[in-house]
Amino acid sequence: MSDNEYLSTREAATALGISLGTVQKMVESGVLEAWKTEGGHRRIPTSAIRDHLAQRQGGKVPSAMLDVLVAEDNPIFQTLYQSALEKWDFPIKLRIVDNGFDGLLQVGSCQPDVLITDLMMPGMDGFDMIRRLRSNKDLANMVIVVVSSMEPHQIAESGGLPADIMVYKKPIPLLEIKGYLRAIYQLRLHHGA
Repeated sequence: MSDNEYLSTREAATALGISLGTVQKMVESGVLEAWKTEGGHRRIPTSAIRDHLAQRQGGKVPSAMLDVLVAEDNPIFQTLYQSALEKWDFPIKLRIVDNGFDGLLQVGSCQPDVLITDLMMPGMDGFDMIRRLRSNKDLANMVIVVVSSMEPHQIAESGGLPADIMVYKKPIPLLEIKGYLRAIYQLRLHHGA
């Protein structure tokens, strides 16, 4: 990290390992302290970045940021999620993996607020990942959203899904997912989670 007392939003994004858009949202929502220069450029105190990193390394994501894990093996859909979610008007920490096994590893290292998963992936598929997550009592209530090209009868023939899982059909319905995630985000803010 820079030895400067203040960082630009781009420097802050690099230091935090997140997108520029996410840093801007964090500043706008008050998660990161910042001020503006006469030219209108944001400056973020280095101490605020250190505090945020310390909080994150403790395994906790700030309550004003929604932690979203996406399990999707198609690079085009991965890019679509990345470009869409970073532009939304609420702060999201996004992680993307391309199979169920890596999804389980990510959940184990830091449980997301929401898991968005495809069902058909190489190696461990979405069905197996969801079964393993639901069999763990500590993860049984994690919010899971499925986005799949499979038809309802194909999902049923493959063993079905728990009733509490929201299922969307591909192509990715970004407006519906945005509304769903915004509702979860607002609930978290309201309940101070």
